Amino acid sequence: MSDTPSRPSQEKLDRFAELFNQSLTLRHFGARMSFPEGRMVVVELPEVQPQHRGGLGASAVNGGVLSALFDFAIGCTPALRDPTRRCATVQLSMSFERPATGNHLRVEAVIDNGGPSTVFASARLMDAEGRVCARCQGVVRVSSQPWASGESPATN
Repeated sequence: MSDTPSRPSQEKLDRFAELFNQSLTLRHFGARMSFPEGRMVVVELPEVQPQHRGGLGASAVNGGVLSALFDFAIGCTPALRDPTRRCATVQLSMSFERPATGNHLRVEAVIDNGGPSTVFASARLMDAEGRVCARCQGVVRVSSQPWASGESPATN
């Protein structure tokens, strides 16, 4: 018997992402999620819009938008273990290292550690040039309950 937890199939992860990407919330926000090779969560904002920018005419993306991208990415890391179980982010700690500018952002999140009901994850946010602009660590609570849809947290 192995101590390494089994991972869901790429097909299951792709289905989870497909359903989530179709939700009104993500379509309105403009973000897309994927699970490349089933090893990380990637959230992309492929077209930064004026409403994503900071106040006072700044060209950098607003910190609240960056926080939302981190919450989305970190909050979906438990799917790397079991995409059928409900989960919720309970803690985020972010550090903003440089202004996130340009028209494309990418967040990559991975599981660092955890057990059956708690996942500790970390993420980094990069601009279109691949420069790290911010980092995040988070804790996600994993429920024994399945998603209401049975396949994804997408409800709208």
